[in-house]
Amino acid sequence: MLPASSERLGFWARMALSPRFHRLVERTPGLRRFSRAEGRALFSILSGFVQAQTLFAVVELRILHRLKEGGATTEALATLTQVPLARMKVLMQAAAALKLVCLRQGRWHLTPRGAAFLTVPGLEAMVSHHHVLYSDLSDPVAFFRGETTPELAGFWPYVFGTLAQTDAALAGRYSTLMTESQALVAEDTLRMVDFSDQKHLLDIGGGTGAFLRAVGRRYPDLSLTLFDLPDVLTSSEPPRDGIARVAGSFRSEALPTSADVISLVRVLYDHSDDVVRALLEKVYSALPSGGRLVISEPMSGGHQPDPATDVYFAIYTMAMHTGRTRSQLEIANLLKDAGFSVSYLRSAPRPFITSVVEARKV
Repeated sequence: MLPASSERLGFWARMALSPRFHRLVERTPGLRRFSRAEGRALFSILSGFVQAQTLFAVVELRILHRLKEGGATTEALATLTQVPLARMKVLMQAAAALKLVCLRQGRWHLTPRGAAFLTVPGLEAMVSHHHVLYSDLSDPVAFFRGETTPELAGFWPYVFGTLAQTDAALAGRYSTLMTESQALVAEDTLRMVDFSDQKHLLDIGGGTGAFLRAVGRRYPDLSLTLFDLPDVLTSSEPPRDGIARVAGSFRSEALPTSADVISLVRVLYDHSDDVVRALLEKVYSALPSGGRLVISEPMSGGHQPDPATDVYFAIYTMAMHTGRTRSQLEIANLLKDAGFSVSYLRSAPRPFITSVVEARKV
């Protein structure tokens, strides 16, 4: 039992605990609609894991790809995928319920949602690698108690380490996932951030340089430098894209000091608070007076929890063991502790892709 509290439940929460109130709501037209919407939302949460596994099956069987060129019958799809007809009927009905496909005149066709799924960079590859996270959450109570050793914690180091040496093709697929998903982050970041008054952008931990290439296309006169680990830079595209590359570790080395703006794109949530504090202090030292820092990554909703960032990303980063998903306010406080003045903190159009916090050196 929790200790007694002087705080009482809110009115609607108290009412929702009463079966009698539920019966009353079902007899009241105005309240009935609200009650049933809440019921559907609860069942969607309940069935969320099955929905995700349905999507995983659709991806692995390449159902949507098979429908790109035109419609197909259930029988044809069953034959192509070697799935028994009765089971394929259930899978396709489930995919239709998720609005990925629709049935017209006995043939399955892509819906706009299904077609969009195929065109969003990195989305399909992201679903394909989720088996690692699913495995880590097979015992969620033990996971949240910290009694498990999540596979995801070693997944990305393995991909860019051992796997890169033993199976370059598979490692390349995961590297492509990182690059493709970064394209979406770059797109939304550049909707919120204007670099037109800057001269030199230093991107820390930018991996393959996907973000800087997107910036370069938008701002061709901006000098661009990528700072990342030597092994990461070795595996990225050769320096024919106009991006200067500097190898190093922000944990143990000083940062280049030539830039008037520095970006940290999907970097902070990979690291603990202590590492982030040390990094922000180095960024502050590297910038000139008035220099600018742009932080872009999925962020917690804070006092208004977000179903994407506070469920998916928060638990994903917990499984990674090295970092956590922070709110804009938490990041702003870390920036202030490092000496920055926070100049931009605004809700993003698609927080499930990224949000932005900007600061300046004072």
